[in-house]
Amino acid sequence: MRYSKLLIPTIKEVPADAEIPSHRLMIRAGFIRKVASGTYTYLPLGLRMLRKAEQIVREEMNAAGAQEIAMPILQPMELWQKTGRDTDYGETMCRFTDRHGRENVLAPTAEEIVTTLVAGDVRSYKQLPLNLYQIQMKFRDEFRPRFGVLRSREFLMKDAYSFDTDLDGLEATYQKMFDAYCRIFERCGLKYVIVEAESGPIGGSASHEFMAPCPTGEDIIVHTEDYSYAANIEKAEVDGGTGFQPVAEVDGGTGFQPVAGRKPKDSTGYKPVPPMEEVHTPGAGTIDEVCEFLKTKPSEMIKTLICTDGEQTIVAVIRGDHELNEAKLKAAAGADHVELADDETVAKTSGAATGFAGPMGMSDKAGKLIIDYSIAALPVGVAGANKTDYHTRNVVPGRDFPLEGDNVIVSDIRNAVEGDTHGGKPLKFSRGIEIGHVFKLGTKYSEKLGATFLDENGSEKPSVMGCYGIGINRIIAAAIEVGNDENGCILPVSIAPFEVEVMILNNDNDEVVAEAERIYKELSAAGADVLLDDRDARAGVKFKDADLLGIPLRIAVGRRGLQDRTVEIKRRTDSEPTKIAAESAVTEIQKILNELKSAIRNPQSAI
Repeated sequence: MRYSKLLIPTIKEVPADAEIPSHRLMIRAGFIRKVASGTYTYLPLGLRMLRKAEQIVREEMNAAGAQEIAMPILQPMELWQKTGRDTDYGETMCRFTDRHGRENVLAPTAEEIVTTLVAGDVRSYKQLPLNLYQIQMKFRDEFRPRFGVLRSREFLMKDAYSFDTDLDGLEATYQKMFDAYCRIFERCGLKYVIVEAESGPIGGSASHEFMAPCPTGEDIIVHTEDYSYAANIEKAEVDGGTGFQPVAEVDGGTGFQPVAGRKPKDSTGYKPVPPMEEVHTPGAGTIDEVCEFLKTKPSEMIKTLICTDGEQTIVAVIRGDHELNEAKLKAAAGADHVELADDETVAKTSGAATGFAGPMGMSDKAGKLIIDYSIAALPVGVAGANKTDYHTRNVVPGRDFPLEGDNVIVSDIRNAVEGDTHGGKPLKFSRGIEIGHVFKLGTKYSEKLGATFLDENGSEKPSVMGCYGIGINRIIAAAIEVGNDENGCILPVSIAPFEVEVMILNNDNDEVVAEAERIYKELSAAGADVLLDDRDARAGVKFKDADLLGIPLRIAVGRRGLQDRTVEIKRRTDSEPTKIAAESAVTEIQKILNELKSAIRNPQSAI
């Protein structure tokens, strides 16, 4: 294709609202243009990149046995109400009422639609396993769209849905999709990490995320040094268990308390802890305010959070310097969802205003009292007094509130932090971009929407489901986010807008034009994806634009070079160009392209 005939509006200025390299470069390179907050138009080169990534995804999905379909973007709300996900997605869902008064949504995903499809057309175990996928625009009304197409309100997603007769079948299908995802990201030239993940509003028993490591990524990856364990922050588990640890001697107590993986030791030498002491702390309802008032540390604070699962009150107790992990709390409580209780429920449960609750007496007032391992290991701390404007000193876990009982659970319910371990190995923290996610759904949707089949004995059973998503836009943005320098994009050959750029450096010289045209036509005829820069522009402008666009290989044809029958070739990653004979240019470029493609097919990049 000819540069002069394409819309490639490159710009020098850095957009004011572009926060990260991929956003800045996609606009500067003329790949995208902003329409409104979180929505973008893809220009010719940006669309070429999307289509290339899309084709890789399609080829691997087909090879793994999935069948492509097309489902509607417009979905009836009643299906979402059947599964309860209208509440789970909340305001993130784009909703509207049509002229007939029917409530609809713009598809954020398609579990309800595909399950309803299978419920109507699959009757027998002989029709299973079945794996259906589509590549389609999705819509989510993000509260704060940011980072360009990494967090937009409209995005292109490949979503696949599998249906099996049993859990063994799901395991086999899940592994096929897992392996296909590895091949997809390798072919797209992306480094990736596979992490254990929370399923979120999708639901299911287990899931894995595919992350592209990147310092500007929104997601936090928690991992050991050797990556033998990796999880996102919502899922990351820290070492814990049911042993005991010695604590300060207390009146009427044993001097021991449950804690992760420890055994009792003699408590000799520990100073006695005096009884609890109420302290007036007027207006100090936050951890920082209490620490300032009482001259203590957040790590010595016992933070009591009153939550609800919609049916019962759940009291979560963590250290003041830790953050509650709602996904872990939900799992520990055996609840479908949990959320912080409103002020009225807090007051009813604790007898105090928000910010002054403590764990003392909560096992009698709450449906469940869930205590983090770090609190079980705390010798003594400061907690809310369950009395507005008061806190309590000298609170000893196990003495002043229970660590065991019918409704008392000691578990990991916080986010991992620096210093934690998993399997005895220190945990490290890095950032990444989520590019794919696979889920084991089980029968969550098939039971609610009637996707059943008759087994070999004529018994009706629900299909066992999985789902598998890839953000096509995110593949492109992630490739640019990790592949760039001060001059522009550095793109993998498999998803770059073009593989090669041929430059005419002297448009007024017939010999230069003829030689560039020859190379361009021969490369194109040989199957290379070639851009001919035939613009009447200075050589410096063409070089800068080529670097900005990130095209992996360029060949420059100019008057000076042709005087001794040479042209210049340069990989995007080379510091300087190399001269080669013009007659062998096509052969040499094909050789380099094969090397670049071979490196993609045999990656050394997966972590």
